[in-house]
Parts: sequence; C-alpha cells; structure tokens
Amino acid sequence: MLSRRHFLTTSSAALLTRLHGQDSAPEITVRQITQGPRFHWFAYYDKLQFSPDNRYVLGNEVDFEHRSPTADDVIRVGMVDLQDGDKWIELGESRAWNWQQGCMLQWVPNTESTVMWNDRVDGQHVCHLLDVKTQKKRTLPHPIYNLSPDGAWGIAPDFRRLNDTRPGYGYAGIPDPNKDVLAPDNAGIWKINIETGKQELLITFAQAAAIPYEPGFSKNAKHWFNHLLFSPDGSRFIFLHRWKGEGDKTFNTRLFTAAADGTDLYVLDPLGKTSHFVWRDPQHVFAWAYHPSHGDRFYLYQDKTREVSVVGKDKMPVNGHNTYVPGTQNEWVLNDCYPNKQRMQIPYLYHVPTDRRVDLGQFYSPAFYTGEWRCDTHPRSSRDGKLVCIDSPHNHGRQMHLIDIRAIVS
Repeated sequence: MLSRRHFLTTSSAALLTRLHGQDSAPEITVRQITQGPRFHWFAYYDKLQFSPDNRYVLGNEVDFEHRSPTADDVIRVGMVDLQDGDKWIELGESRAWNWQQGCMLQWVPNTESTVMWNDRVDGQHVCHLLDVKTQKKRTLPHPIYNLSPDGAWGIAPDFRRLNDTRPGYGYAGIPDPNKDVLAPDNAGIWKINIETGKQELLITFAQAAAIPYEPGFSKNAKHWFNHLLFSPDGSRFIFLHRWKGEGDKTFNTRLFTAAADGTDLYVLDPLGKTSHFVWRDPQHVFAWAYHPSHGDRFYLYQDKTREVSVVGKDKMPVNGHNTYVPGTQNEWVLNDCYPNKQRMQIPYLYHVPTDRRVDLGQFYSPAFYTGEWRCDTHPRSSRDGKLVCIDSPHNHGRQMHLIDIRAIVS
C-alpha cells in the first residue's frame, strides 16, 4: 500500500481542499500520475481500473484531442506502476475507442493479472484478454461492454449503431448494417462466454420497442441500447433503452433490468430521463433520474417494484458519475459534477447515514473540452476503497490523477 509521502501536497497537479462543512478536516492530496506530451485517461467510471494489489492503474494514451476519432486513429493501452515512479507500461493498442469510454479497458474480475480491451481487427470488433504477468494473450470475436462479477461472461450493445446514434460512445470504422432500420430484430444486446468466445443475442431492439411506452414513441423513432451493467451477484443486468424520432430535440430513455439470460425484462424507470446509475446491491439501483415526487435528482430504486426513495437530499443536487466506495458497507458514495459556471469539476464523497459531503478538489476544465470530447472526471475507487483516480485536463491536457481518501472513509 502507498504511504502518504508518495502524494504531492503542492503545485497545480496537487490541489488541496478541506472536508466540506467541517473545521477540523484532514488534508486531501492529489497526485498527477501521467505526464505529457501525450494525453492519458481511463474514461468511464464503473470499470475496474486498479489492480487487486493497488500497484497498477490502467489507462489509455493518445497524441491528439478536440476532435472525433476516425477509423484510422490508434490509441495505446497501458498501466501506471504506482510503486516505480509512476512508470507507464504499454500493453497494446486499439482501433475501437471513443472519448467517453475509451476501449473498455479494465481488469477482468476474479483474476489476479488479466486485463481486457476492445479493438478492431480485419473489419471486425473484437476483445483482447491479456495476462500482464505472463503476457499470454487471446482474442474473442466480439467486443465487450461489461463483465459479470465472476469474470465468466460479458455483455455488449451494438457499438456500430452507437457510433451513429450517440457519438462519443460507439466505434468508428464499421458501419451499422441496420442504419436505416428503426428497430432491428437481429441486433441488440449480446452475451459472450469469456472462456469460449461464443456469443448469444439476448435482447433485440425490436423486442424493446414492442414494450409499450405510456406517452407513446415519437414518429419514426430509431432505437438503440447503451450503458450495460451486471448486478453485484451477476443474476441480473441493467441497461438503457434509448430512441429519437421526428420532432424530438434529444433522445428519450427507459431504464430496464433483465435476468442474466435476457428474460424477465422489467422497466425500472419508465419516465424517460434516466442518466447515470450503479447497483447498490442485487436488489437496488442508485440512479440520476426524474420522478414526480422530487423532480430531477438521485434516487434509489428497488428492482421489480415501484419503490423509489431520494438519495443525497441537497448535497447531490446535480447529475454526476456515481458509485459506492468499496469496503464502506455502501455508506460512502463517490460522485462528481459537470463543469460549473467557473468551469470547475468537483469530485466528492457523500456519507449517506449523516448526509455529509466531502469535496475532493476543484479541477478546471477549459471551455474547449466540451461535447463529445469533453473530459469528465469519472472518479473510480480502488478495490479496497482507499484510493480514487480521476481524469482531468487542468494541467497540460487530459491526464490521470490519484487521490488518497483513507483519512475520510476510514
């Protein structure tokens, strides 16, 4: 485990803050763990970024910013050695990536040293699995979005369709064969066996579109899926069903849960505004959404029921990227916000039992980090809940920064 002396306490790469609303607060230290001239980021917030022993932190490397990726753009994937001067160790490359979620680089659960990431090889999206100790590598004939907690299964949406319908979340290079089909019945969500590579289509776009939406789908609505996540016990998964049709200024959203085999579909939030979410436990989902009781805010949903309760009260008033800090019995929430009026992004901790918020710093995001190529902080916890890593462009472009939260959550 890292000692506190490893963390910087001054300079633009090490911002200091105090516990929100408290006078006697421990110092919070932030250390930049990647450097220029190239840019580094991990991307999404619900993946395993830290190795089991906290020594290695995964990341992506690129030599440009501020434009959409093309089919010819290649990123490097690698890891930072926190015990060897933050040394960058290259692991491979990818031609299937985006700014918001990278190439789905992550540690495979239930393994000591295996990582996975998506790529495009010979006109096909694939997934590489690499043991970083033995360097043994194999490739599955299908990309993966999320892995089951036991590391045995993966699920994935249609990344080709995402590239058309939601720029910043799909992969350039392979056109959607159903581009002109509003709700295809031959694509949707696939399940992939990590051992054999065998894939199975679980839920189709046509199947979701056939489930009634009370206000009614807009005319010529085009449907897609995004944001898939297994429950902590692997028995169910959650996903967003989105669509946009004639007259819609933006897309609409429903939040679904389903059994791991794609059956037992349930519309957990039917009101059309669900955004970021995470499972609290196998029966509850913690999400930013709209509800008539309190408007737009964070709610806790009980799966397969209409029971909904507010989370965060007035301490989490805006949308962010929310997770529970491991090892805290779901008492601590890790979250952030989009740039405020001063273009500051604020990752923070929220203590559910005491309604207490702890800001972890304010990180400046220049105005040209916007839209598809914005750089959200997307805070990620280590598996023991002692460290947090964020992406931020405040010091020489997007880079990764490490925050020690032991003094807070312990």
